Amino acid sequence: MSCRAATVARMIREPFLKTRGIHNFRDYGGWRTRDGGQVRTGLLFRSGHHVEATDDDLAAIAPLGIHTVIDLRGESERAANPCRRVEGFDGQVLFYEGETTSSPPHMDIGPDTSAADFARERMLAVYTRMPDNPAMIDMFGRYLTILAQREGASLVHCYAGKDRTGVAATMLLHILGVAEEDQRREFLRTNDSPTFDVLARQSLPGIEARLGRKLDEGAAKDLLGVREEYLDRYLEIATERHGSFDTYLEAAIGVDDALREALIARFVA
Repeated sequence: MSCRAATVARMIREPFLKTRGIHNFRDYGGWRTRDGGQVRTGLLFRSGHHVEATDDDLAAIAPLGIHTVIDLRGESERAANPCRRVEGFDGQVLFYEGETTSSPPHMDIGPDTSAADFARERMLAVYTRMPDNPAMIDMFGRYLTILAQREGASLVHCYAGKDRTGVAATMLLHILGVAEEDQRREFLRTNDSPTFDVLARQSLPGIEARLGRKLDEGAAKDLLGVREEYLDRYLEIATERHGSFDTYLEAAIGVDDALREALIARFVA
């Protein structure tokens, strides 16, 4: 068995790649489709950013044969957190020339507001804004198009690999015919990532400095993890705009019949 085949086989049994400096690196294939097919494994990977990737992390990624990287972060995030890539990487990195964040510009945390409530409301605001964010609409469309065009494995990531990346993965699995229940399981699998400490180390100090207070464990998990209601909010807003999520995908994201069929042919066995 080749090194790549052995690595993919391990990730089928346990979808998270063992890493020390990258959060939430996993294969998001393997889900069954409604018509009895299965999303191919070893082709679709997702994660947080790779600014703290160790040499061992990159050595573990190298056998996966990733030729396309879709970086959903904006310019300021990329400048502040330049990603390390596998030595000799000669694939394509797709990114947006501008800012992509859907975070509200400012939210006050009052004296009577718990940190957990603040965290939840802030994340709901992120998912409320994302369906109408022109940068994310553009990047989601480019992400789906490039997946249909390029051979080999791909990686989609943002900063934490949970919100923008989680929506991107949900879109693709929906197009491929994965049941909504399993789409949600994939989205919520982020909370099982064994590298929560990596994301906390990278994110919490800056967040707490801006808030001027320490976040308790519950608030930290609400900010750094995902809830089903976050995805519900995104889907609710997208559906409100166009009557159904499929119509939103077609009208806003550009998923026509040809692109849908190309993605299914490439990723469903």
